[in-house]
Amino acid sequence: MQYNKVNNLLGWACLLIALATYVLTLEPSVSFWDCGEFIACAYRLQVSHQPGYPMFAMLGKVFSLLSMGDKTKVPYFTNLGSALASAATVMFLFWTITALAKKLLVAKGETITSSQLIAIMGAGLVGSLVFAYTDTFWFSAVETIVFALSSLCTAVVFWAILKWEAHADERGADKWIVLIAYIMGLSIGIHLLNLLTIPAITMVYYFRRYKNPTVKSGIVVFLLSIVLLGLVQYGIREYTIKLAAYSDLFFVNSLDLGFGSGAMCFVMLIVASLALGIRYSIRHKKPALNLALICLAFIYFGYGSFFYIPIRATANTDLNNSHPDNAFTLNDYLGRIQYGETPLLYGPYFDAKLTDQQEGKNLYRKGAERYEVSGKKLVNTYDHNTLIPRMHSTQGDPQYAQNVQFYKQWLQLADGQSPTFADNMKWMLSWQMYQMYWRYFLWNFVGRYNDADGQTSSVSIDGNWTSGWFDGSKHLPKSVTSSNAYTPLYALPLVVGLLGMAYHIKRKKADAIVIALLWFFTGLAIVLYVNQANIQPRERDYSYVGSFYAFAIWIGLGVLAINDFMRRKVNAKGAAFASVAVCLLVAPVLMARQEWGDHDRSTKMTAHDMAYNFLISCPKNAILFTNGDNDTYSLWYDQEVEGVRPDVRIVCTSLFSGDWYIRQMQKPMNQSAPLPITMPFDKYKQGVRDFMAYNDAKIPGPVDLKEVFDFITSDDERTKVQYQSGESMNYLPTKNFKLKVDPDELVKNGVVTPQQKAKLTNSMEWTYTGDYLYKDKLAIIDLLAHNDWKRPVCFTIGVAPEYMMGMQPYLYKEGFTYRLIPFKADTAVHDQLGKVNSLVMYNNVMNKFKYGNFKHARYLDDVSKTQFYPYLETTFHDLAQGLIKDGRSDLALNALHKFDQEMPDINPNIDTAHRKLLLAQLAYKLNDKELANRYAKGISNYLTDQLAYNYTLLKDKPEALNVGEVQFQLYVLNGLAETTKAYNETGLHKQFQDELNDYGSKFAVLENR
Repeated sequence: MQYNKVNNLLGWACLLIALATYVLTLEPSVSFWDCGEFIACAYRLQVSHQPGYPMFAMLGKVFSLLSMGDKTKVPYFTNLGSALASAATVMFLFWTITALAKKLLVAKGETITSSQLIAIMGAGLVGSLVFAYTDTFWFSAVETIVFALSSLCTAVVFWAILKWEAHADERGADKWIVLIAYIMGLSIGIHLLNLLTIPAITMVYYFRRYKNPTVKSGIVVFLLSIVLLGLVQYGIREYTIKLAAYSDLFFVNSLDLGFGSGAMCFVMLIVASLALGIRYSIRHKKPALNLALICLAFIYFGYGSFFYIPIRATANTDLNNSHPDNAFTLNDYLGRIQYGETPLLYGPYFDAKLTDQQEGKNLYRKGAERYEVSGKKLVNTYDHNTLIPRMHSTQGDPQYAQNVQFYKQWLQLADGQSPTFADNMKWMLSWQMYQMYWRYFLWNFVGRYNDADGQTSSVSIDGNWTSGWFDGSKHLPKSVTSSNAYTPLYALPLVVGLLGMAYHIKRKKADAIVIALLWFFTGLAIVLYVNQANIQPRERDYSYVGSFYAFAIWIGLGVLAINDFMRRKVNAKGAAFASVAVCLLVAPVLMARQEWGDHDRSTKMTAHDMAYNFLISCPKNAILFTNGDNDTYSLWYDQEVEGVRPDVRIVCTSLFSGDWYIRQMQKPMNQSAPLPITMPFDKYKQGVRDFMAYNDAKIPGPVDLKEVFDFITSDDERTKVQYQSGESMNYLPTKNFKLKVDPDELVKNGVVTPQQKAKLTNSMEWTYTGDYLYKDKLAIIDLLAHNDWKRPVCFTIGVAPEYMMGMQPYLYKEGFTYRLIPFKADTAVHDQLGKVNSLVMYNNVMNKFKYGNFKHARYLDDVSKTQFYPYLETTFHDLAQGLIKDGRSDLALNALHKFDQEMPDINPNIDTAHRKLLLAQLAYKLNDKELANRYAKGISNYLTDQLAYNYTLLKDKPEALNVGEVQFQLYVLNGLAETTKAYNETGLHKQFQDELNDYGSKFAVLENR
């Protein structure tokens, strides 16, 4: 009784400690990446990106209600949901560790001694609190993301199997197995990572039920566990929907019944089969069959949360990714078909050439009354294939050129050199496994230099791991050592974990195998299965948090290993206290102290305010084209939850190629009217005009955009070209476009002021930059041709140039956006995207912008420093320069002072330092030498710090030296010297020139490289 009481109390204490930590460091609003979309979809019960997270959305909705109508507090409470889930994960981890520790120290039937109780509880405290303060887990614990709830599901099911193991011989013990099945079903609606616990759970069952396990039978059971994982992942999760889709196809197309009738009949068939099967197992007393069927039923109960997806899709919510309102679209949605297929066991190398392409199965789309064939799945054959393909990017991939360049750089392959199987394995081991897993593992248990992205180099300090033991001799730059993202852990948690692993293997091999399986399947197995082809949009450490959870168990058991050693020196109780105290200090206490500054997001508002500035930069009723992820997700949050600028229609360019998204754009949303897309949706459907090629018709001069659009969308055979396959397709006959401009109409519509009328051109002319016209660009042409300048067209400053389609001469900054304005083009301007509509931009930036509490935030994440901060540097520079050009130097100086007032003087990297130099040059030009000198000194301090470190690399570790970066640093330092000379700052000029001469001579050897 004493054990249970102490175990329960300390478990809840761990929850409270973790929860207090996460609440104190909780992000108060939306954060970057997927969080904005998740909050918006939870708040308004909408449909998020593939494969859908319905259970997460519904639970998020519950937490959002705690805001009590204050929309600005919605993200705080959905973030709080993650904090609570993460704290509960820590609690269940405590109970898991104590259960395993008890098995190690106390034989069945024995009474627990006080020293054993101390050691067991200490193991639970150390292991669970270490995990609470790990870098990766803590990051997800303070924002609205699926990985917090997913970790809780993992913790609960593994704790539950240990509860079953402890009571397996008692009546009703199998209720724990049923609970596991239900949690797994629910977890599919949160994230699939929880399913990876199945092999470890199966082995617990095997070791408990089989009294004399052997290597042979163990291997067989392990293989069966893989089959079981496949049955849940593919048989239940995927093929249930796939078979429902084909049932619906039969009912709709063959029996002339309504959409959904076949799918519902298939679901009813599953329910009836399970009910009859369970009844049969009870009547014929087949307990194993009964347990299996009940577990299957409960998995389906949990999986039933996915009914949410087609229900809400049919409701036509604002955010309705893929519009999965029917079984076929839902099947593609759950299968993440838009992300493409990844070869696992056999496939092409990156230099493989396409030798054959055959049509496979039909692809279906929902028509007006029946399912229609939208095309055929293409099956490609390549000439250079391999087993276990890792470098599998081929010429059809959008990022193919970038991928190939990186493969060659990483493996040091010469141009034209064909990769071998050895290269394939080297890539897997060095990049996929080391760079994209082991590096993350070491972040969490050894330490980390900084939070910069470090995917591209294993020798750079950016994004790399460090123990901290030898950093004193490395002459690290102050930008690293003075940052709160510098978190050396001296490898102490790793050492304790390795001791615990060795002790576990020695004392309880079967349990150690189970933990090893849990670690492998939630870590390296994901690496092998996902088979990442190249650089990811961001670091992917959050995917492997389950393996860090498993290793934390061994860290907890490390207390027992140290306790076992210390018992030889002191009495049992003293050894227990000493081992617990030592491990608490060298692991969770150390980690909490080191990691706190890097995770305290309680004063940061950057994601919210960056999105706010995008929206507030737009004129009334604007159409705003945005990039995906960090641009769009936060925008969705600001608009869908807080109601910021509901008149602006957000168009995410990475989704605009989907017919479902174009259809959504043809409907009103919030307070914005439909986009002026005139072509009927039937002509935008999947399989219709997916792309068309440029085929020069030798048309002299630019052609009116409406005429171009009419030609490329015509069904007249004379407007098409026939290909060798016999297929006729529309084509783009010219790249030279024009739009007529009526100056009076533009003034009337408020596009420009009456004073700006004289600057307008009568015909906006430009050249399309691509060789193909895909569905997204076709929709943009439709929009531009028929908008008639009635609604402002804007692009966020992060949009890829390809979506500007050559219109850069007519794009003017008005804040964080470019606005399409047909002023007379000035081809002499070097930076066409540096032009500003100065007075409008001044009003937006000075009076409407928000700045994310940038100057006073205790922590700024890497995206804030490398995206939001540069956005603001560039914005203020271009604004000030534009105002000077327009004769408003007084306002330009006000703008520089506003930047200085709101933003800290930081230089996260050489690019921001260079932009800071441009601001300093403007300050000199505007006679504010105090501001200019301060910025110049800050840049110099940063540059000399970096150059000093790079010089040590040149001498001691030249392979880690980034030559291009050093050359850029010297270029900026030269710019400082020349600028201060030009403005007669003699003292500073001498300092900077001396520094330039010093480092120029030190790095002179690089000129010959």
